[in-house]
Amino acid sequence: MYKKLGLLVFLFGVTLASTAQKVQITGFVKDSLGSPISMANVIAYKKLDNAMASYGITNDKGKYKISVPANETYILKVSFIGLTAETKSITISTNDEVIDFEMRSEENSLDEVEIVYEMPVVVKGDTLVYNTDSFVNGTEKKLGDVLEKLPGVEVNEDGEIEVEGKTVSKVMVEGKDFFDGDSKLATQNIPADALDKVEVLRNYDDVGQMRGLRNSQDQVAINIKLKEGKKNFWFGDITAGAGVGETERYIVKPKLFYYSPKYSVNVLTDINDIGEVPFTMRDYFNFTGGFRNLGSGGTSFSISTDDLAFATLQNNRANEINTKFGAANFNLMVNKKLDISGYGIASDNKVDLITNTRKVYVDDTQDPTDNTIEETFDNTMQRSTLGLLKLNASYRPSSSFRLDYDILGKLSEQKEEDAFLSTRSTVSEDINERLENSPFSIQQNMNAYYTLNTKHIFSLEARHLFQEEDPFYNAIRAEIPFRGVFTQINDPLLPGSDIFDPLEESESYSINQKKEVKTSKLDAKLDYYYVINKKSNLNLTFGSTLSTQNFDSSIFQILDNGNQNNFEADEFSNEVKYNFNDVYVGLHYKFIKGIFTFNPGVSVHNYDLKDQQLGTKITQNEWQVLPDLFVLAQLRQSESLRFNYSITAEYTDVNRLAAGYVFNNYNSLFQGNRNLENSLYDNYSINYFNFNMFSYTNIFAQLTYSNRRNPIKNTSMITGINRVDTPINSNVADQIFSANGSISRTFGKIKGGLNVNINRSAFNTIVNTLPSESISLTQTYKTEWSTNFKKGPNFDLGYSLTVNDYDNNGAENIFYTSQPFARLDWSFAKGFLLKSSYNYYEYRNTETTLNEYSFWDADLFYQKPDSKWEYKFSVTNVLDTKSINRDSFNELYSSTSSYVVQPRYWILSIKYNL
Repeated sequence: MYKKLGLLVFLFGVTLASTAQKVQITGFVKDSLGSPISMANVIAYKKLDNAMASYGITNDKGKYKISVPANETYILKVSFIGLTAETKSITISTNDEVIDFEMRSEENSLDEVEIVYEMPVVVKGDTLVYNTDSFVNGTEKKLGDVLEKLPGVEVNEDGEIEVEGKTVSKVMVEGKDFFDGDSKLATQNIPADALDKVEVLRNYDDVGQMRGLRNSQDQVAINIKLKEGKKNFWFGDITAGAGVGETERYIVKPKLFYYSPKYSVNVLTDINDIGEVPFTMRDYFNFTGGFRNLGSGGTSFSISTDDLAFATLQNNRANEINTKFGAANFNLMVNKKLDISGYGIASDNKVDLITNTRKVYVDDTQDPTDNTIEETFDNTMQRSTLGLLKLNASYRPSSSFRLDYDILGKLSEQKEEDAFLSTRSTVSEDINERLENSPFSIQQNMNAYYTLNTKHIFSLEARHLFQEEDPFYNAIRAEIPFRGVFTQINDPLLPGSDIFDPLEESESYSINQKKEVKTSKLDAKLDYYYVINKKSNLNLTFGSTLSTQNFDSSIFQILDNGNQNNFEADEFSNEVKYNFNDVYVGLHYKFIKGIFTFNPGVSVHNYDLKDQQLGTKITQNEWQVLPDLFVLAQLRQSESLRFNYSITAEYTDVNRLAAGYVFNNYNSLFQGNRNLENSLYDNYSINYFNFNMFSYTNIFAQLTYSNRRNPIKNTSMITGINRVDTPINSNVADQIFSANGSISRTFGKIKGGLNVNINRSAFNTIVNTLPSESISLTQTYKTEWSTNFKKGPNFDLGYSLTVNDYDNNGAENIFYTSQPFARLDWSFAKGFLLKSSYNYYEYRNTETTLNEYSFWDADLFYQKPDSKWEYKFSVTNVLDTKSINRDSFNELYSSTSSYVVQPRYWILSIKYNL
């Protein structure tokens, strides 16, 4: 490992050594009265060819600093809207220089505005405008490649855009939504050569009437401005390729875009079997459709989805992955008052997973030397067919009224078949599982905003969700399932009882579960804002959440002769109707005092709950008073400190209340508890942000703490590999603390950064009637350095270290994951481009290395200058790595899993650029 790390350091050192000698030019920019001018732009042009050599922006003291190559003559220009200054010429040797500027008013500042707009970065209030040509070097292929080179912008491992530590919630192109609800589709599909400007919209609120009234500090959007040649014309690319590995491979990716002032169309397709998954099951469940969270005055009541423990991809890697994906997005301006937009997404993924897992279970004796060990070899075949359709209309008849309506439909069909061998002690058992689910949901959103006058503003927001799920589970085992398990309905002092007493003896035991969950949930709130003056307003809120859920399930046995053995006992079936109603009123007062913005508030809730099952009805009616506080300290234009405090009341949905058994998987059952009470969470957070345009330094830090009173926790009964979980309200609080921060800075053509994430959680549960405390401390440290030269190779080098420290009742386990990585972009000869990435993983504990592996991918491009045709030769998994592994630990077991991954592929593809 250290040799590999040394090689990365050597490559980076070579790159640094190749950097030309730089000289610094510093100075101050002031007005005619001697007052400093902040955010003025200073540009150095080479006198020989008028090419821009460097640029800078003055800080709050009017100081600027730029670096230029030595032994050249430069023209220095300074610009600021409404002011002008004399242009200066200076010949630089090898010594640093100091040049000051004095700016004066001018009558016509239109030319200055044009100069400012062409600056690499311009700050306009809460908007950062990046001129992408100032940051790219010509090797970029997609939007994500460009964003990674912009100061203060990151693209995470999932392809999502992050700014100031916050995930971008909306991506627009020319002001029009691009698949509202997911930034991943934008980063991986919009071509880099179409970009002109990238606008980062901080504190974003797409409703003009509400700007400044709501706390939108966590809302970030990005708007892409296209080059002139990409407007009113179809653009995009069509890619097709084939290759070989152990079998033949293929890839087809047409992508088309059209933008005009009145309408836009985007069409994305991706068909391949090389492991590139543009839209996963995780993306489907997380896809919000761009619906903004209404909030509910401190109540947390979320409708859960049943994924039946479907297997998930490990970093898009598996033994075999076959993908078909298609999506279309449109925006139409019907007239000046009405806009219509929408999209459709369809995806069909087939996945073959081969997994070896070793689990060490906590035995009921709690003797660490006498634990049950299970080893499984699992072959999983999975198919997920996913579909989404969204339509949106926005009607704005006047500046004082706006009406928005959205409807989002989601439909999927998921199937999974597992065949695996389970070995423990003296038992070796073949087990087969079959999982099916076809969830369906329709979500409607209606928002109306009305401004009576400058003092009185009204907002009505309503959302309705209808959701249906019908998961089916089947397990076929040679052994009687859940034999000898302690249960909640049996005396835990009498071990050895069987849960499935109604089982009829058979050569193999086929246990089945049907389940159906229907949900109807309506959220609505009416806000009235009284604007006292420019620095203060009152907000009165009336809101409600009304939910009805029906939960039905049954467990039965299919006999060898095909007959069905229905289990009649109450514990094997559920028929539950659950109503949750929350009616509340809230009051907030927002005011600005100097650099501080205060927004204290309180909400009063009446909760009414009804649970009908087992022939009886249980009702609850209670009141809660939930305060919250928001404080913002705007230290400077691009530096702030933010504090949030709130009390959240968490209520469970029907899935935790159903008293009958429900399968999680072949060795895990869940039994609900209809007597659950709500939990109260005390939430604290502090956020610090500083984006220094003077030095291109971006700093973000966050501290959060949550104290969970009366939390809903699972009490677990476990014998051998079998477990039964039941939720209860714990009288011991859970505590979660997290700290994360990042700092990045650009030094000329070199960008460096450091990220730190620390999370500590302390959970208290009950295992086999005994209290159990589980403490988890996860630390991740990552540094990354990249170059961005116009000529020659560019490197991206980094190192990541993750430390997982698990402590369960004093039994401590520590695991380390080390990951050095490197990426190369090298444009050479005429039209050739080499892009390559290498990742090395070492997984170890305190004593020895448990596993190590690496991945190396390489792409060679050729495109003749000014040609529309591009040729690409790719090699995936160059080292032909066979497997990767993942480890986890909880209060019931620790596990180590090894996943077989796709072998080396050689792909030749051709792309035609429209």
